[in-house]
Amino acid sequence: MRREPNCPQNSYATRFSRDTGYRQPRTTGYDLALVSVWVGLVVWCDGVWFWWRAGWDDRRERVIYARHTATEPSRAARRVAFRYADLRRSHPLSKMIDDISSPTLPSADEGTR
Repeated sequence: MRREPNCPQNSYATRFSRDTGYRQPRTTGYDLALVSVWVGLVVWCDGVWFWWRAGWDDRRERVIYARHTATEPSRAARRVAFRYADLRRSHPLSKMIDDISSPTLPSADEGTR
């Protein structure tokens, strides 16, 4: 499979972000686009494939990667979303990060005491 001629890797990351509504920082370099989704979930794209870590093989002591063709970013995003949901269930936010990301605001009368 060849790269699409007028579609650099960064545009794949942009489409992936747009299709998922995901607005985290991304980077490009070495002819790769990377999007950090969650702890342990980084999606790479080289213009031909999206790929990401899908698990661990205990027997071989190796990472298992999933991949999806870059010509279907919406379908790749859906697969990544399923992996993200799995990781969120098994690795929830720490209490400190959860407190920072969803602060409780004082009520109007608490600020006057």
